[in-house]
Parts: sequence; structure tokens; C-alpha cells
Amino acid sequence: MTFDRQTLVIPDETKFDEHTIITKGDVIIGDCCLLQFGVKTDGRIFVGEHVIVDGDLEATKDIRTDVFSRIGGNVKSGGNVYLGEKVKLGGKLSLKGDLDVADSVEMDEGFEAKGWINIRSPIPVVIYLFIYLAQLLKMGHSEEIERLLEEMEENDGGTIPISEIFLFIPNNSIIGVQKSKVDCNLRVGRKSHLIGNYDVKGNVYVEDDSVIYGTLKSTEDVFCGKNTNVQGNIDAKGDVRVDENAHIAGDISGGKIYLSKIASVDGMLFAKNGISFVMPVESDTEEKVRRFESNVDILDEVDEMLE
Repeated sequence: MTFDRQTLVIPDETKFDEHTIITKGDVIIGDCCLLQFGVKTDGRIFVGEHVIVDGDLEATKDIRTDVFSRIGGNVKSGGNVYLGEKVKLGGKLSLKGDLDVADSVEMDEGFEAKGWINIRSPIPVVIYLFIYLAQLLKMGHSEEIERLLEEMEENDGGTIPISEIFLFIPNNSIIGVQKSKVDCNLRVGRKSHLIGNYDVKGNVYVEDDSVIYGTLKSTEDVFCGKNTNVQGNIDAKGDVRVDENAHIAGDISGGKIYLSKIASVDGMLFAKNGISFVMPVESDTEEKVRRFESNVDILDEVDEMLE
């Protein structure tokens, strides 16, 4: 899956239980996020700056937490752990690899590490570079300064390799038990189970066989794949597509509603631009998502069948 900073990505077979998000692959939590769950994965966990996680963090590989973040529960890693400056852990830290700890880290219940422990009080990088460049200027090494600046420019915006399967929470997102708020798109993978009501400033794509125990609200389009189950309302400013054998327990409102004839809706339908009932078509869900994203008229599938 392509990494997109403007999409909250929930990978296939992710399960939200009462306290923990159980998933596969790497987990990336952006800056200034609030996560009212813990996280458990067989990959790595990356936590950004000024993040609040109410639950535990558990990963079979490395865990990295950036500056000024707070983890309310325990942290358990099968690899290495890095804790940035002013990080606070409300529980116990246990790891099988090396521990790298920055300045003023707090651990309420202590830690247990089987590898090396490195406690640092580093000079901020900006100050270090300023001192280094000042010394080079005094020594008249202008060529060395130009080389360093070129390397910094080349490395600016570089990417960190992550696993093919990953969970990504964009900056400033709130993922709550009752209410979640996302300033970008939402994509939910196949056979996933999510808890909470989602207020999304973008498009929503729920892939086949997934269950949402809550309401979906979107400023753009909403797509629900085959056999999806939404235990709440769907409220979209754009169009809504509900695919075969999907079940919507509440109301659906949107610009235009494309509803499969073998889908079920318990509530009422509100469509400013009308409702189209679509016949079942043997087609891959990814193709339907692509067509829906590109605003291809879905009714042409019905026309082809009638020819």
C-alpha cells in the first residue's frame, strides 16, 4: 500500500477491542495525536511528538517515542526502545533489546532491559551545527561548509522504510472510544473491526467484510464494500456507495446514493441528487474504489448488462 500522509490507514484484519488496537505491521502515530487505545502489533511502533496514548504499547520489534509524548500504560518491546526527551511512561517498560533514553524521561513503574542502556543529555542538533559551522568559518574551510549544506539539503524530507502492511495515524488526529476526528481521508482494510464514531474531513473507504461499530461522517464521499456492516449512520457531503450484501443499521444521507439492490439499510435515505439502485456485478472491490474515486458513473455497469 502506498504511504499517504493525508490518509488514516487501518490495515486488513485490524481489531479494536475495548482497550487495544490489535494489528499487523508497523504502526506510525503522527505528531500531536490523542489515542484512547493501546496498540499491539507484530511490527514496529513509531510515536511522534506531543502524542498521548492512554493504553499500552506492545510490539515484537522496535518502539520509538519522540519528544514530549506520554504513554499511559506499559511499554513492551521484543527489540530496541528509544525514548525522546521529556517522554513519560505511566506503566512499566520491558524490552529484549537495547534501551536509548534521552533527557528527563519518567517511568512510573521502572524498566527491565536485557540489552545495553544508553542515557543521554544531548546538545540540541541546531546548536551543535551552529557551533560546528562557526568553527569551520574561523578555520576558513568554506568548501567543507558548502559540502555539509548540500548533504543536509539532499537528506531533507528523506523517508524511513516501513513495512508493506502498516497502520498510520496522521498528525493532529483523535482516535477515541466514543468519538474520533480526522482532518484527512480514512481507509479501512478488509475484515477489520472498528469502534467509535468517525468525523472525517475527506473521503471514507471501508473495504470488504469490515465492521464499524459507530457512525461515519464525511465532508466528501463514502464507499462501503461488500459485506460491510456499519452499526450507525452514514452522513456525507459527497456521494455514498453501498455495495453488495452491506448492512447499514442507521440512516444514510449524501449528495447522491448508489445502493446495491442486495444491500440492506434499516434507517432512512436522504439524497439531494437522487438514489440509484445498482444491480450486483462481478467485479473486484479495488476496481470499484478506483472508479468511485475518479467519479466514473457507476450506472454504466448497469447499461452494459442491459445491452
